[in-house]
Amino acid sequence: MNTRFPRRPRLLRWFWLAVAVTAVAVAAAVAVAVWDRPPPTVPLPLRAAGQIALPGDSSRFDYASLDAKRGLLFLAHLGASEIVVVDVHAGSVVRVIHGVDQVHGVLVVPERHRVYATATGANAMVILNEDTGVQLAQAPTGNYPDGLAYDPIHATVWTTNETGGSETVIDADSGQIRGTVPLCGEAGNVTYDPPTRRMLVAVQTRNELAVIDPATLAVTRRVPLPGCDHSHGLTLDPDHRLAFVACDANATLLTIDMGTWTVSGTLRVGDTPDVLAYDPAAARLYVAVESGWLTTLDEHNRNLTITGRAHIADGAHVVAVDPTTHRSYYPVPHGTTGQPALLSFEPNP
Repeated sequence: MNTRFPRRPRLLRWFWLAVAVTAVAVAAAVAVAVWDRPPPTVPLPLRAAGQIALPGDSSRFDYASLDAKRGLLFLAHLGASEIVVVDVHAGSVVRVIHGVDQVHGVLVVPERHRVYATATGANAMVILNEDTGVQLAQAPTGNYPDGLAYDPIHATVWTTNETGGSETVIDADSGQIRGTVPLCGEAGNVTYDPPTRRMLVAVQTRNELAVIDPATLAVTRRVPLPGCDHSHGLTLDPDHRLAFVACDANATLLTIDMGTWTVSGTLRVGDTPDVLAYDPAAARLYVAVESGWLTTLDEHNRNLTITGRAHIADGAHVVAVDPTTHRSYYPVPHGTTGQPALLSFEPNP
């Protein structure tokens, strides 16, 4: 008798512990199922404005950069190691620049009449003449150069070395290396903040935003990004002191208050968000994702509201926006004809 009764409370404790563990597991499974469920479609505040046939094969496109005044859009055709130049005003391809090995990033700087591109396959950045496409210089970078940003004060171009975990700072004219900034983690996108004259980098394996002084090449602040898994995409609304960060591992978009350096908003977008584009005149943010879903968000009183979410095309993970016409552009491997195409959309009237 004395050996039986003392065991009952222990058995009950194990029973209730098992119940509790099961309940937690079920709740977690439900939460994951809800999170993994695709977000609902919301009609986009856009309408199709046509498409332009692109040359080359149906391999992956990457970043795009627009000279809005001239209407020249530069497209990184990564799979073909080419840059396709499109006149969006005329609706035609101007030229194809060959031999940029696994081109990822592309950035046009109209005031310098230069185009900068990361040749990821060669761990290099190339400088091109915007008018002719002729290569003017090439500079070595760290491992796996990806995105680019331009610092007009110091006349430098910054390359994000994704797996190298650093920024290579390159003279915008000569192509000479000005310095390297270690980030202590994989580098996501980089952008320049005009009011503070600082560079901002998403450090994706640390889930933080690094703020860098271009004069000293020192990281002056590291901003934690709670709720973010693998911070990659980055763009700014400098006038309203906001940064937008896309977290590609958990389909999340964060808004960062650049006055307090805290997260002021968290929204869910499509799976694996990649390229962000902000139209300041329309106060509209575009979030393109790997699955081809596009989310539009409108900014009001420094807060974002989702105004549209829909699938526009497989592979539409890149977006560029013209701030003068408010048209947005998406290079895709397969347009409506099955061939590579540049899709364009314009705001609904």
